[in-house]
Amino acid sequence: MASGGAKLAGVPVMIQIFDQIGFGQWFRIVTGLVEVAGAVALLVPGFAAFGAAWLGATMFFAVLTHLFILPGSAMPALILLTLNALVVWLRRDQLVAVLDSTRRGHSTK
Repeated sequence: MASGGAKLAGVPVMIQIFDQIGFGQWFRIVTGLVEVAGAVALLVPGFAAFGAAWLGATMFFAVLTHLFILPGSAMPALILLTLNALVVWLRRDQLVAVLDSTRRGHSTK
């Protein structure tokens, strides 16, 4: 939530980072929205697995960005990716329930 908020607030270091990435400041705003939405989903009962998967995908691309574009360590993003993967694993029942209800919904039509 804090990182997404910093991106949305236009904290100078975030502006510099996204200048280095080279996609433009619109990408900073989109990334901030993605991070805030994922953090909120982590806090909503029944949506933690989805929020963690959403943030995990974001962290996967953050790791790649740190490895190939940005200077410095990719370790913080890698740690967050691992923690999100752990939440997905621990809350996998939420994913299974949605998949089961989706399958049942399609089979009745």
